[in-house]
Amino acid sequence: MHRKPRAVLRAAAASLLRPAAATAPAAATHQALPKAAPAPALAERRPLPAAALPTSVSRRAFSSSAADYGKDVDEVNRKFAEAREEIEAAMESKETVYFDEEASVARDAANDALAAFDALLARVPPADADALRRSMGLKMEQLKAELKQLED
Repeated sequence: MHRKPRAVLRAAAASLLRPAAATAPAAATHQALPKAAPAPALAERRPLPAAALPTSVSRRAFSSSAADYGKDVDEVNRKFAEAREEIEAAMESKETVYFDEEASVARDAANDALAAFDALLARVPPADADALRRSMGLKMEQLKAELKQLED
């Protein structure tokens, strides 16, 4: 091991950081870069034909139908969260006189969320309905299981 490793490291770093002009001829260090072609003007740009789109991209994703039912998805998510809160409140009051009333409210909220999800699935195109089932189906099954647990 060297007696002064920091000094060795500093010397190595300094040799790497020296300007290239000091170590090599000036003509060899400067290379001409190729010129970039200017971007076409906005008027010259044309959209890609539909056939040029990748097959994995749904053409429907570019339409307004996704935006049309986005609010409905948010509404189903809101109803789902509300139903979960009501079920949790009913579970906390399980052995009190308030349980029946809170269980009824929780059942209504859960059924409302499930009905809204089913209505949304019926309204959207089949490909989007499959995507919704994959993304939200487990949450709805969880809600059904929690509702069943409330009944027991």
